[in-house]
Parts: sequence; structure tokens; C-alpha cells
Amino acid sequence: MPGVILPGNSTVEIREFPVPTPGHGQVLVQMKASSICGSDIRAIYRAHLGKGPEGYQPGTIAGHEPCGQIVEVGPGCKEFKVGDRVILYHISGCGCCDDCKSGYMISCHNDARAAYGWQRNGGHAPYLLAEETTCVHLPDELTYLDGALVACGFGTAWEALTRMKLNGQDRLLITGVGPVGLAAAMLGRALGAREIIGVDTSTDRLALGKKLGLIDHEVVSNEQALDKILAITAGKGCEVSIDCSGAGPARVLALKGTRQWGRVGFVGEGGDVKFDVSPWLIHPQITIYGSWVTSLAHMAELTERLARWKIHPEVTVTHRFPLEKAAEAYRVADEGQAGKVAIVFE
Repeated sequence: MPGVILPGNSTVEIREFPVPTPGHGQVLVQMKASSICGSDIRAIYRAHLGKGPEGYQPGTIAGHEPCGQIVEVGPGCKEFKVGDRVILYHISGCGCCDDCKSGYMISCHNDARAAYGWQRNGGHAPYLLAEETTCVHLPDELTYLDGALVACGFGTAWEALTRMKLNGQDRLLITGVGPVGLAAAMLGRALGAREIIGVDTSTDRLALGKKLGLIDHEVVSNEQALDKILAITAGKGCEVSIDCSGAGPARVLALKGTRQWGRVGFVGEGGDVKFDVSPWLIHPQITIYGSWVTSLAHMAELTERLARWKIHPEVTVTHRFPLEKAAEAYRVADEGQAGKVAIVFE
């Protein structure tokens, strides 16, 4: 079968791999959709930033946002069967540590931890070999493309917003209206936020958020951005802010655009941040949350709510490509102007 490899120099290779056979506790998933994450672009596609076992292992099939249908089960499987539609939690942990037992396999520190698309083969191929313990049922009401967006992008936004207890009393400020920012806006609306401000350097992404009805106010990221945010909020700022960009200036803007006693979440990977602590954090008594992906249980809860709320993450997908056009898919994603970019198999 063909599989996408990322050499790390902003190129894509397609190589041939054997179709895997599931072992004990494993399932073989036929891919239906596998989207591209900003972390893949930042840390693998452009250059291999990770080192050692946590970094991308050269020759590994890329794609850590997979969704598909089980076509074969190995011995010892207890819950899933052939024909089940599944989303994959994109980290397989040791299963024994406290983090794994609580469902946060993303935080597993055991040497057995392996991420799909990074240390073990991922979803940019027709078939994926998965641990049964990383499968989550995909409700019939959701499409495979909906499912591909859940584990990483939407799960990341969901975890941060629910940890910050976003509700109908709050305004929401989002810095970075890329795929994760759009997810935060969609979920923020579902959680009750009635006024959402989106900030980005890309007017195309701001326009997409407005067109989808996900943001109420478009603010271009420049020197006047904070003044515009304060003008929209009568000088007070937003109760909840979330930075999805990973850029230092955007993180500072999220902090400065937060109301006194408010909450700020940092979910955008990479980069750094520098700000005056006393006037912007201590004195306004703001709480900062660092949030990394989500847990298995929260991911399952999110999929159930998406189905019940009739919310379809796939509306944030602006570009769909077949596997043979993976190089073009990565190029579009790397340009940073699109919504979500996905590889689809049917």
C-alpha cells in the first residue's frame, strides 16, 4: 500500500508498505479521512525539530488525525469489531502509568509511548494498525471527516475551553483563527459564548470564520488590535481568551485582551512569550491555563455532544485531497491561509 513519508525539507514522499496484520489487542483500520495538523507542518514537514524517541522517526507514515472503519481485529480485542466506525486517539501509551489510566496518554512518559504519524505509522495510507485501546466510536450522525478532526484539533480546543469553564456569561477572544481557532469558536458558541472575537494576521482566515458564523468580530493582528478588542468590550476585555497560534505577540495580546479575573488558555504549540508579569497577570488576577490535547474520556464525550448538537467539524475543511496529491495538501497547509486541509479516501 502507498504511505506518505515526510523527509523534513518541505517535501513529501510516497513509498510502498505492506498491509499490516493486527496482533493481540490490535485492529486494522481502513482509512476514510486523515487530516493535516499544524504540528506536522511545524515539527516534521519543514524540519525535524524533535529529537530522540519523542521526535518523528524517519520513514514513519505520517498523519496523526485518522478516522476510518475496522476491517480486521486481532486476538484479545474486547470492545470493537469488524465494521465499527472509529476515531483514533493519536497516542498509544504504556497503559500502566497514572496519566494513561486517567486517559491522558498524551502525557505518558514511558518509553512505550508512541504517537501515530510520529513514532508509529499513521493515517496517511489506506490502512492503519491501531491499538484497540486508542479507538473511540464514531457516531453515525458524524462523517469520517468530522471524526478525523476530533482527536487533535477539536479535542485540544474542547479540553482548554471546558477547563476554563467557558459559559454563556463570557465573551471569548481567540488569537489565531486557523483550524484550532475555528474549532475553539465553534465549540465556544456551543458552550454558550454569544460574542466571539477572532484575531489573525490572515484576512482570509478571518473571513472564513465570519462566513461560517463562528466569529462575531474580525480583528487583524497589528498594533491597533488591542484597542479594537477593548473598544468591542467597552474597555473591559474578554472573560476567556485562548491563543491557538503559538506566536509570542498573539499570546501577549490574548493576555492583554482578557478581563480582570479572567482566564487565558495557551494551546498553540512552539514559540515563546515575554510580558510584564505584574501589570498583565498578577494585578488583574488572571489565570493562565496550559492545555495539551485531551483525554480519551473527554474525546468520547466530545463526539457524543457533537452528534447531539448536530455540529459538524468538517465545515472548517477548505481543502480535500486524495492520497496521491499529499504533496499539494501539505503545501496548502504550510501556506497558513486555508482552513483545515485533509486527505480523504472516498
